[in-house]
Parts: sequence; C-alpha cells; structure tokens
Amino acid sequence: MKQTNFDYDTETIDECLKLVDKKEVTWKSEAQLKADIIEDRRNSILVNSCNNSSGFKCDQESVSGAVSQRACVYCGARVVLNPITDAFHIVHGPIGCASYTWDIRGSLTSGQDIFRNSFSTDLSEKDVIFGGEKKLASAIDEIVAKFKPKVIFVYATCIVGVIGDDIDAVCKAAEKKYSIRVIPVKSPGFAGHKSMGYKAACDALMKLMGEPTRAIKVNKVNYLGDFNLAGELWIIQNYLRKIGIDILARITGDGKCDEIKQAPKAKLNIVQCAGSMTYLAKKMEETYDIPFLKISFYGIEDTRNSLLRIADLIGDEDVKERDRKFVDEEERKIQNELKYYRSKLKGKKAAIYVGGGFKAISLIKQFRDLGIETVMVGTQTGKKDDYDIIRSITDEGTVILDDANPYELEKFMLEKGADVLVGGVKERPLAYKLGVAFCDHNHERRHPLCGFIGAVNFAKEINLTVNNPVWKYI
Repeated sequence: MKQTNFDYDTETIDECLKLVDKKEVTWKSEAQLKADIIEDRRNSILVNSCNNSSGFKCDQESVSGAVSQRACVYCGARVVLNPITDAFHIVHGPIGCASYTWDIRGSLTSGQDIFRNSFSTDLSEKDVIFGGEKKLASAIDEIVAKFKPKVIFVYATCIVGVIGDDIDAVCKAAEKKYSIRVIPVKSPGFAGHKSMGYKAACDALMKLMGEPTRAIKVNKVNYLGDFNLAGELWIIQNYLRKIGIDILARITGDGKCDEIKQAPKAKLNIVQCAGSMTYLAKKMEETYDIPFLKISFYGIEDTRNSLLRIADLIGDEDVKERDRKFVDEEERKIQNELKYYRSKLKGKKAAIYVGGGFKAISLIKQFRDLGIETVMVGTQTGKKDDYDIIRSITDEGTVILDDANPYELEKFMLEKGADVLVGGVKERPLAYKLGVAFCDHNHERRHPLCGFIGAVNFAKEINLTVNNPVWKYI
C-alpha cells in the first residue's frame, strides 16, 4: 500500500510528500512544530492501493500535541465495568474524574440501577500532600454501612498514580473487614490510552471470577463485550434463545456480580467488542479452559455469519437447523425496507471514525450493502490485524488512519467528499461544522443498531441524515 500523509499548508497529500521528501520546505516556528507532527504521524496514515505496505503504525501512544480523539485509561476501565448493574464504583481522585459517571453509556438494566450512581473520594490539595488512603477507607466504610454492597470497584486516577496511595492494601483490608469483594482498578489516566483501561477492567473482572475450580461445565455461553446499549444485548439474547442457546454470564451489559462469578463454568465465550474484551477472553481461555469466538452483530452479513458460526461451534444439529431457518426468516422480513433505503443511498460516500477495529469492519460491510462507498476509515484502538482486514475490504484510494486528530478527520472528509461521518459525540461537531451528515454509533445513543432490526434502524438513520434538506442550505 502506498503510504501518504497530509500537510497544514498545501493542497493535496501528494504535494506534501514531495515537499517533505525532497526537503524543499524550510519550516519555522509554528510551521516547524507542524512538520514534526506530520513526521510523527506519517506512518499512521495511508491511502489504500494494490501495493502492499507493512509499515503502518497502530496501537501506539498518542503523539503529543496532536489533540488525539482517544480517551484516557480511567475512561476505558470505567466504560467496561460501569454497566454491571449491582456493583458499586468509587473514583479515588479529584471530583472532576467522577463527572465521567452518570449515564456514560446508554446501558439498560433488567434489574437494579445502582450502576447509574457513583462515589468519589474528592481528593483535594491537602490529600495530595498527606495521602488519601484514610479517605478511601472511610468512603468504603460509609458505602458498606449505607448500601451493604456485594462488590465495590475502586478506580485509581491520575493523581493517585502520582502520590502513590496503596489502594491494594486498602481494598484488601476492607475485604477482610466486611467479607465482600473490594477490587482495585489500576487506571491512572496518564499511564497509557483507552486500551490500557480495557485491560485494567478485564484484570478486575478476572479477580471477581476468582481462581479456577473443578466445577462441571454447563452447556451455555458467556456474552462478552456487549454493554446493552439501547437494549441491544436483549435483542441478541432473544436470537440465541430462539435457536436454542442460553447465555450464562453477560459481561458486562445488564450483568450481575453473581452471574459473572459463575462465568468460568461456560463452554464458550462469544466476544462482541473485540477491542475491550479479547484480552479477557484470552485470560479466561488460559485460566478456565474456555474457547472464544470473535463475532459481530452489526449489519446483516456479520449477524448472519456470527449466528451460524456460534451454532457450528456448539455442534448440536438441532441448533444448526433452527439457526438456518431463523436467519433466513429474519432476512426475508427486512428485505423490502432495505431495498427502499438502498435506492435512496446508492452512490453516497461515507467516512468512519470509531473506537475499535471490529466495529469499523462491520460498518464498512454495512455501507457496502447499502451501496455506499467508504472513503475514509479510522479507529482509536485498532490493531494490525484489524487494519489488514480493513485494507482488504476497502477500495483503492480509501484513506486509512489510526488515532486521528480533529484536523486529519476534517482534512480527509473534505478531500474525499464524504457525505456522512459515523463516529461518536466528539466527532459530531466536526461533521456539522463542515456541512457533513452524521450518525452516532457511540455508547450514548438510545436506539439499537445491532442484529437484523438494527440493520434497518441504521439504514433509516443514514437516510434521514444524508438526505436531510438542511444540507441544501449550508
């Protein structure tokens, strides 16, 4: 693949490359800084072509000064653990970190909604000097007295990483004192990026599951990496029940502490969000001997293939037969609606910037099914294998970028003539500012986009935003 880059002061990518490579530009002051950023980002941006390139750089630390769209380690840990419906969360740090709590995901619950609340030790300047361990112990005492929790997660934020509070010791003492699980989550924001937070959360989940036992396996699956946004987990759970497969533990959407503790008994792990949960699936395979399967329920193609693959791995012929009939029936139900949206959307161009590589891959397939060409695609936490697949399923000329900053997103959307951007809340203003339609595929949304019903919802939303009359006046 031909690697390319952008420039802040020139018209096209190729012009930038020629100037930098031939050293025909003398950069000064701010321009010099921009040139440095270009050089650092150069291997994280490429234009897809038939020639192979092995130098694409991803899964790295963000470039300083590039205003990355990524979130911090604490954010990654929090969004994974937050949907557990009966767990308590203490944010050990300044009150500002606790603002990332209420409704950070559109996760729905069939039981308790304790997870919608959060607690903070509200560390101040005095605590930074003298330490915050006593304050944390006092917060745990107060929560136990008032709520009698089963599990408390304690998040170490940036300031705790700096002052060195021993939260392991505080949590251990609390467990001994109250005979409940108090689990530290090592998540100081400066320690890396969002992916490191996913790992911290997965390590905490492994502690909750405990040591391996000789318990007999049950003929059920664990569902990893679905956070029940807009009730999506319930949709997939219903699909699986119809073909004869039961879920043992939901990790973590609509999940409960007791069922997560039972997760080691399952025969198979299915992983929806590969970015956040592949690490946990590998740890569970290692520790509890549970194989795992990466799947995606976004788009018709991936939903169909995922259900068929799960049925094949379960190995029951009745399950396989029910699966085939169910998939055929569901596809027939939605074909007329999709045909209508295809007629409205054919020939449009899409840009994608989402968190993980697996979601980006599913979105590219969904757009292709609707007759829409993907002209730009990027992720915050994609891995090399993800980008290899992205390169293989996108057309020549598609811009592929990892850990983009706002300028790059704006630059390539305009350059490639994108009609719509699919992303999260941080990207919405960028699209609207440029007069480009937008589709929210992040965790704040309130409508399901998974499964067969989600494929229709997605097509409907893309049609409404792309063909909105407002764009004629901008």
